[in-house]
Amino acid sequence: MQIKPIKSGKNNKLLYTVKSFLSYLIPNRYFRARLNSKITQIRSIDDSDFMKRVNYYCKLDGFSCLDKDALVIGCHKYNKNLRTTYFFDSYECVRWFDLKLRWKYCFGDITFIPAQPSIVKSRPINGDNRNSVLLKLNKIRHYIFVNDEIPFRDKKNKAIFRGKVLAKQQRVNFFNKFFNHPMCNLGDTQPYAGNPKEWVTNFLSIYDHLNYKFILALEGNDVASNLRWIMGSNSIAVMCKPNYETWFMEGTLIPDYHYISIKDDFSDFEEKINYYIKYPEKAEEIIRHANAYVEQFKDEKREFLLSLAVLDKYFTHTNKGYVK
Repeated sequence: MQIKPIKSGKNNKLLYTVKSFLSYLIPNRYFRARLNSKITQIRSIDDSDFMKRVNYYCKLDGFSCLDKDALVIGCHKYNKNLRTTYFFDSYECVRWFDLKLRWKYCFGDITFIPAQPSIVKSRPINGDNRNSVLLKLNKIRHYIFVNDEIPFRDKKNKAIFRGKVLAKQQRVNFFNKFFNHPMCNLGDTQPYAGNPKEWVTNFLSIYDHLNYKFILALEGNDVASNLRWIMGSNSIAVMCKPNYETWFMEGTLIPDYHYISIKDDFSDFEEKINYYIKYPEKAEEIIRHANAYVEQFKDEKREFLLSLAVLDKYFTHTNKGYVK
């Protein structure tokens, strides 16, 4: 479901919600009757990158019996207690499968590895994360594609950040070290949250950010949600090596190739920024790599087939007798 950005640069959540509810009214049998043709289409794809992504998202390699509290797909119904975007993004995919299949999911910003194979939006990059099966969830917030018409060399020689800072340790540490620094434009968009009052500043749209050469992608509850649109722009993401990943496969990003990498204590931040200001051709090389990486997520039809393929693999490894 392609949703066009609104003036702020963000996706239109109201339009997304209306379209999702309308789709929700379509009987599930309409989709289930077409699953076999979709699976046949998936298995006919002669593209190693496609299966590489499927196997990256779902690393299950043996049968895992789900415990008795696993839900059947048929029970996955909308209710106000579920996170709306997570529900609709997952329902859009699972409704294609047999309603008797069982599954487990963890919605939200997940930073732990579940005890049993579960569908998640985010997972730790390091360690054995096989039980964390990634699906493209909360798309309306995380998958924004911008049209940046400002060349890198015409942007301001500063790094910018806007976002919620409270209880997000990486952001707190950076603000403590660089707030009011002449190379930075930093602001906490959550007033009266307990952080220093001087950190609180005005909201800036995504397109306001694009006036700056460097945009900080600081991890929050899990990943940095702005990373995707930064990498699709003519600015550069500046960030520490990520600890968490989503459908965007942050764990595959190459430091100083897809983004400007800084140390966890930010001790090389000034040095790195000054280097790329001095050598803009090096910065533009990173931008080309980042833009090329983002392109793979723009084909909506392919992305949906990938989601179905991931679920197909998940059910194969968690539901006895499931074969398509």
